[in-house]
Amino acid sequence: MFDFATNDEPALDFMTRRQAVELEVLRRTLQAGQGNISFLWIGEDLGTQRSPIISLEMFRQHFRPRLQRYVDLGREFGIPVMIHSCGSSSWAFDDFAAMGITAVDTLQPEAKDMAPAYLKQRYGDRLAFHGMISTAGALAYDTPAEVAANVRDVLATMMPGGGYALSPTHMIQDNSPTANVLAMYETARQFGRYN
Repeated sequence: MFDFATNDEPALDFMTRRQAVELEVLRRTLQAGQGNISFLWIGEDLGTQRSPIISLEMFRQHFRPRLQRYVDLGREFGIPVMIHSCGSSSWAFDDFAAMGITAVDTLQPEAKDMAPAYLKQRYGDRLAFHGMISTAGALAYDTPAEVAANVRDVLATMMPGGGYALSPTHMIQDNSPTANVLAMYETARQFGRYN
């Protein structure tokens, strides 16, 4: 972060060179996949629970151009791009859509400006969403009935118009009771739609 803040040229040059290697490996992987890869998943955690980690200006100067290279590669192979970003990251969603990113992953509803209704109303016509069932909230600490109610509420908000894939906000941790995980998937099966 210090290198970005100070525009340290040797460090930034190293990052650019390393990314070139990663992009070439990815290109070869997509070529070897021969059209059997459905989407490209990239990630850059941009938020804490309460605020951005970096400024929009820093994002646009240093992160967006680097992320754009992955998006462009996905386009070259005709596949959509989904980005993972933990925490309060909706401040970058307008840029994501403008870059050609198709979907956003994680969507922690307890983080600032990440509630389902807020995201759907503000960005639902430009981005698809994956996540929203909190592994730090309902899934870990509520009862199975409360998890089911939470899943129904999220589905009711996010499903209209399409563009939503229900999932936990992150990897399910060992503090999530099995009954809660089963309640989440059973409720999704009952009240969700398959396209």
